[in-house]
Amino acid sequence: MNAPTTQAATGLALYDRTAVDAAAAVIARYSTSFGLACRLLGPRPRPHVRNVYALARVADEIVDGPALEAGLTPVEAEAVLDRLEEECLAAVTLGFSSNLVLHAFAHTARECGIGPDLIEPFFASMRADLRVSRHDAASHDVYIYGSAEVIGLMCLQVFVNAGASHPVAPAPELVDGARRLGAAFQEVNFLRDLQDDRVRLGRDYLGLAAPEDRFVVLDRIDRDLAAAARVVPELPADCRRAVTAAHDLFAALAARLRSASADDVRVRVPDAVKAGLAARAMLGFAPRGAGA
Repeated sequence: MNAPTTQAATGLALYDRTAVDAAAAVIARYSTSFGLACRLLGPRPRPHVRNVYALARVADEIVDGPALEAGLTPVEAEAVLDRLEEECLAAVTLGFSSNLVLHAFAHTARECGIGPDLIEPFFASMRADLRVSRHDAASHDVYIYGSAEVIGLMCLQVFVNAGASHPVAPAPELVDGARRLGAAFQEVNFLRDLQDDRVRLGRDYLGLAAPEDRFVVLDRIDRDLAAAARVVPELPADCRRAVTAAHDLFAALAARLRSASADDVRVRVPDAVKAGLAARAMLGFAPRGAGA
């Protein structure tokens, strides 16, 4: 008996698959920690979350160095970012892009209900990186929303809607948790990258008047992590483990930042500890602080 033949994907199906693979390759190159958490997602949301983060990564690279290293001026880099936003919005409307990362993101956005209300604030914050060197309290909050909270909200749209016939609005408590988790992640990164942001990029996101002021930021991070932890059990089951692992990794980073000196804030979590956090999440434990 002849073996059954399997028809290979062609046309749009092949292009879609290639776009998703391209987004996954971007993420694999740039973030081992994110890759670990993403592998804990179920197969339903996993490719969509990669698509979201791949777009964010490409936009970051336009404003965080590589574009300038290639010889672009800040004005030229902003023009590139503007074109990326225009192409992104068009791709979401049309369902197609010649840019593979945008094509993958557009597929996710259309299926999961990610619209201009989330896309435009993200690009506005990326644009601020080329325009604002020192943030005050108001611009800090606007930046955090666009650069981090909306990424959490995009992921929440994926968690709730991937595979559904029609996207629905997530519950308000999940929206609050997604925003606060995204904000906590970003502020941990601000503290870890404090010196690099100031010296290499010429940016000050936190406006700390004295080294000990970072404890005010750490207290805010702890409150946001605790609030986010309490709603993780309300997420779909195939998302909880990944969110728990990511939450606990950043909680561990925050704890190490609290015990580090102000001059040595580029802390990291050892690989063995990361593996333990992932194993704990895999076993179904709630995020640390969920009962706070």
